[in-house]
Amino acid sequence: MIRTDKENYYLDIAETVLERGTCLRRNFGAIIVQNDEIVSSGYTGAPRGRRNCIDTGVCVRESLGVPRGERYELCRSVHAEANAIISASRRDMIGSTLYLVGRDAKTGEYVENASPCSMCKRLIINAGITRVIVRSSKADFAVVDVDDWIQNDESLAGKFGY
Repeated sequence: MIRTDKENYYLDIAETVLERGTCLRRNFGAIIVQNDEIVSSGYTGAPRGRRNCIDTGVCVRESLGVPRGERYELCRSVHAEANAIISASRRDMIGSTLYLVGRDAKTGEYVENASPCSMCKRLIINAGITRVIVRSSKADFAVVDVDDWIQNDESLAGKFGY
């Protein structure tokens, strides 16, 4: 018997969490782990009490042809990373690792080059999370040092005219 490594063990759990997602485009699952214990989990879905996209049958971003990575303010959902952060106390997140898995809602394939959006990156930084591990295939994943996001601040790149 081959024992699953810790990274894929936690990614498998995050992948199970994404099955609760309600997005018509892409569903993500996230778990936050501190000292080898799961602190919280989150998946993509509308705010509590609001109707989910799977209930309305409409993805506004898709119906408008909005490309991936743009105009998240049009989306009904709270991202998996944000939901996991909302569900945890900051003291439990300082120095933790966030595991993230995304699947295309139509094909079931893993989301290529998955990465937290710029708003989720800010939340991850402020939560005190130090690493993000993102699944790229059933056995492969990328490890991101959150300090790289702090040092290479894309919001200072002039892209947005600031």
